[in-house]
Amino acid sequence: MNFVLRSAVAAAATLLACGANAASPVATTIFWKDLRPAGQQAAEGPGLPMVAAKMPDHGETLSTNLDGKTVTLTGYALPVDRDGDLVYQFLLVPWTGACSHMPTPPPNQIVLVTMPKPYKLAKAYEAVSVTGTLKPGMEKSQLFILDGVSVVQSGYSFSKVEVASAESVPDAVVVHQANPWSFMKK
Repeated sequence: MNFVLRSAVAAAATLLACGANAASPVATTIFWKDLRPAGQQAAEGPGLPMVAAKMPDHGETLSTNLDGKTVTLTGYALPVDRDGDLVYQFLLVPWTGACSHMPTPPPNQIVLVTMPKPYKLAKAYEAVSVTGTLKPGMEKSQLFILDGVSVVQSGYSFSKVEVASAESVPDAVVVHQANPWSFMKK
C-alpha cells in the first residue's frame, strides 16, 4: 500500500510540473528585424534610421508569424501614460529619441506596452526588456511632449507583460546627431 501511495504522489507531482510548464510558455528572444518584413531596410544610411514617411508602405506591413507568441524584445521605453516615475503604458522603440526628438520610426518598429502593474521608470528612453504575448495590429497613442502633442502609430502590442531593466539594446539603430554646441569647444 505504501508503494501505491508513493507512486500516486509521484504521478501527481509529475502532472503538476507539466501543468506549470504549460501555463507559462518559454519566451523566444526576438530582435527588431523580426518585426519587419523580409528585405525591409533598418536604416536609410549610417546614422540615419529608416522613418515611416520615406517607406512605400509607410512601415505598415507587419510580421504576422509572431502573432500570439510569447517573446522577449529589448528596446527603449517612451512613456505614454505615467504618474511621476510610475509608468502604466509606454512605446517600445528601437532607438533613443524616437517619436519625440526625431522622426517617428515605422509602425512595424513601435510596440505599445501596457502593464498590469506600473513599472518604475528611471528615465525616458530607459533600456528595458519586455516579455509577453505579441499581437500585430495598428494602434494610435498620444504622446505629450515639450512642444505639444504627437500622435504615434504602433504596429504591435504586448499583453501579459513583464518588464525588466536592460543594460543595452543589442540591435539598436545608432543615430549619430551633430552637437549644436560643438563651436563652444574651440
